[in-house]
Amino acid sequence: MDIPRALVITGIAVVSYLLIQAWQQDYMAPTTPVTQQQAPADAGPSGDEDSAHPLPEPDVANDSGVPDTGGEQPRAPATADTPANPGQRIQVNTDVLNLEINPVGGDIVRVALPEYPRHADTPDQPFVLLENDQARTYVAQSGLVGRNGTDTKDGRPTWQAAQSSYRLSDGDKELNVDLTLQQAGGVEIIKRYTFERGSYLVRVSHIVRNNSGEPWQGALYGQIKRDGSEDPGKSSQGIIPMPTYLGAAYWSADKPYNKLPFDDIQEEPLKLTQDGGWIAMLQHYFVSAWVPDAQGRYTYSTLYRQNRNEYLLRFVGANQEVAPGEEKVFYAEFYTGPKIQDNLEAISPGLNMTVDYGWLWFIAQPIFHVLVFLQSGELDLFGLDMDLGVGVGNWGVAIILLTFIIKMLFFKLSATSYRSMAKMRKVAPEMQRIKEEYKSDRQKQQQETMKLFQREKINPLGGCLPMIVQMPVFISLYYVLLESVELRQAPFFLWINDLSVMDPYFVLPILMGASMFLQTRLNPTPADPTQAQVMKWMPLVFSVFMLWFPAGLVLYWLTNNLLSIGQQYVITRKIESES
Repeated sequence: MDIPRALVITGIAVVSYLLIQAWQQDYMAPTTPVTQQQAPADAGPSGDEDSAHPLPEPDVANDSGVPDTGGEQPRAPATADTPANPGQRIQVNTDVLNLEINPVGGDIVRVALPEYPRHADTPDQPFVLLENDQARTYVAQSGLVGRNGTDTKDGRPTWQAAQSSYRLSDGDKELNVDLTLQQAGGVEIIKRYTFERGSYLVRVSHIVRNNSGEPWQGALYGQIKRDGSEDPGKSSQGIIPMPTYLGAAYWSADKPYNKLPFDDIQEEPLKLTQDGGWIAMLQHYFVSAWVPDAQGRYTYSTLYRQNRNEYLLRFVGANQEVAPGEEKVFYAEFYTGPKIQDNLEAISPGLNMTVDYGWLWFIAQPIFHVLVFLQSGELDLFGLDMDLGVGVGNWGVAIILLTFIIKMLFFKLSATSYRSMAKMRKVAPEMQRIKEEYKSDRQKQQQETMKLFQREKINPLGGCLPMIVQMPVFISLYYVLLESVELRQAPFFLWINDLSVMDPYFVLPILMGASMFLQTRLNPTPADPTQAQVMKWMPLVFSVFMLWFPAGLVLYWLTNNLLSIGQQYVITRKIESES
């Protein structure tokens, strides 16, 4: 009798520990304070180079943040590494992106996402992913470095644009924004941003037209610059807000997804040379990533500029030569938007893994796809691709239906468990008699109890087995609700306008606690007084524990409890009537 109760308590304790440990390891990295010290120098050159086109080695000791490969100064006049006047920024608007480009360097310095409101109650205020102001620095930079490059440690060029604003017109599928630069000797460079309708992927091309009489040489680089400020999309609800990961990630040949927290960047900067790949900055629900041409070879590196409290994630390509009279395109892609798995997977291998479902991803992924199917009618799982054209249209209803499906999968196991618990409830008086009769002989008491279990065909472990088996599902659903942007600001009914955050009025946790209390009344009372008190208080403890969990997760647990109560009640009454 003591064993199943102990296992139930142990299971709950283990789940609590695992969730807290996941918060600590994956999300609770401290924000770096701003200090005024000299930035550390780079560790030195890498020995991995392409013989035909050696990779330029970034010199990160300079304060401009631009990879400096040495050699001659650029032929284009350079300007200081300071932001341009906000009025001079180039405005670009598509159906899914509101974007600003700074002519100094031609950097993307602001990205707003009109399809994703900042708050559910302010749908006209888009979420701002990238920005460069007094509150926060988070920008995407790119350029050409090397002997004839546009960017050096001494400054960056001012690009020219034909107009100050661009808009993707109705009916157009693509928008090109060209920035031009003239270098000495007749070299013309076009920095072209290409936007597509419905896409968060920006194609960035540096077109070098060598109209001079000498070979032109340079290399493409791209980098993400972000300060150590907090994630603006992080939930602030409750005493214990839902934690989220803020930091870097990159792809490598031996591992498609590598996390790189800010602390690791400070202690051991990344230096990796490989073919293809990507490097990204992650935050809750959104990601920005540089994805260079998969056919090229690049050096990926990170840098912490301590004097500015800034983190740089960059790639630098191989040196390329453009002969006189020829034209060459240096190409990369930049993604800035929501973590939509199908879109990310189509861009580059492993990029979809920035939607991090933790160590139970193999359970969380099917749960996510089934939820999408129930909500929208679209299913893409295990090679099966289908679209019914219609779903329930409500994520909360989809969670309830998912609970029914999971309950059906575990129906037989649960039924066996509830029969065992009902039989234990039935023989409770006999167990109490054995306890009183052999209270001075503990060993004899256990022997007689086991004989009773064998005679009545009772499995003492059966009562806790369904709960233990379903714990991985519970943890996986937690990660799905926490990480899936599709459920961001997803309403249910009445007061629940966002299933991914806590219930603002704690109604669902209270109902869940009440259902747990009712469920304990159907279970046999533990013979041990201490265990009886523990089980008595367990619904209250678990309700408090769930107060700050996503409403969708509590909705799942409440629905599961109600279904379990119904199943257990029917089985218990059936066995009692048989006796």
